[in-house]
Amino acid sequence: MSHTSETFGANSIYKIPGAGFGICLNFVIMEEAEKISPDKNHFVSRGCCHQPSLIHKNDTIYAHGCSKFDTFDWLQFLPVPEGQTPFDCIEVRFKNNRKEFFRSNAELDLHVGDIIAVEANPGHDIGIVSLTGEIVRLQMKKKGSDPKRDDIRKVYRKARLSDIEKWISAVDKEDATLLRSRIIAAGLNLKMKLNDVEYQGDDTKAIFFYTADERVDFRELIKILADEFKVRIEMRQIGARQEASRLGGIGTCGRELCCATWLSSFNTVSTNAARIQQLSLNPQKLAGQCGKLKCCLNYEYAAYAEALKKFPAEDILLNTRKGDGFPQKTDVFAGIIWYAYKSDPNNLLAIPVEQVKEIIARNKKGQAVEKLEDFARQIEKKTEFENVVGQDALNRFDK
Repeated sequence: MSHTSETFGANSIYKIPGAGFGICLNFVIMEEAEKISPDKNHFVSRGCCHQPSLIHKNDTIYAHGCSKFDTFDWLQFLPVPEGQTPFDCIEVRFKNNRKEFFRSNAELDLHVGDIIAVEANPGHDIGIVSLTGEIVRLQMKKKGSDPKRDDIRKVYRKARLSDIEKWISAVDKEDATLLRSRIIAAGLNLKMKLNDVEYQGDDTKAIFFYTADERVDFRELIKILADEFKVRIEMRQIGARQEASRLGGIGTCGRELCCATWLSSFNTVSTNAARIQQLSLNPQKLAGQCGKLKCCLNYEYAAYAEALKKFPAEDILLNTRKGDGFPQKTDVFAGIIWYAYKSDPNNLLAIPVEQVKEIIARNKKGQAVEKLEDFARQIEKKTEFENVVGQDALNRFDK
């Protein structure tokens, strides 16, 4: 399928034969995509608090303590043992959560926050040093990367003035490229969503991140994108959680998404985490903006799992002369289990865990207790509103 591009004054028309319609990119849309805002920091997604300077030293754009890329080197104050050479690998970060390991040499004397040129395929890329020293050895072990591998890419040099200038110009094109590529993909009727674009530091390659529910044939899309932007194109599929971290947003808790602020790795979240925390298995409440189970379900999972070890199994019935009692719900940190009789399931009785274990011990000996009411605890419910801070009066600010 061939494609043609024509330019008439302020309008750029991209015609794709066979698509059924022509795609018109209005100048106003393109202008908004290109300029967006002269004060916008396009390097926020790379963890920089401001755009790299072409003149001054860029030693503060990274170590500012407000980026999810920030890392703490707890081995930085420990000297290297005598006779041992410093570790020759460093960790370099790029856009969003992409971090890679590179082999360096002692002559460069690299530090955290340095902008460097590293080996890429093809050409070179520009990144920022995130970790150096012995902590990188532990980080590589955690990620399952062998530092003795021969295919670890090398660090070329510290970024020159020309490297940073080309890097800035490449990054500034990412927003306009993303908008244009979405329109082209829509014209080809591809069932995919382009989420992000990352230009290589030397402006010779662009990585397009996309999500799709099924297999997508984007060979024609790659041809059109390569002809449109005059760079090497790489398509990389990501998951729904990675998409949410790149787009950002506000969660149901009222705060910015964890994956967009500080969470850099995604662990598997199962419904068992919600079940152990006694949460209602409502998919609409348990799912985040990505459509998957919320990552925060794992935050307190270990604490609940440890506390539940002191509780009896949920399938154990309490034998009494009044009838068998079965558990209805559990208050983990209060140490209380609500039981009800099979004959009266709506009457809940709050019984402490110690008393439940005592009843189970008697039942194992063949002894049935008189009734559960003898072991239940009376829990007071406060239904009245208590004004503890004095914020109910309209004239509270007049004093």
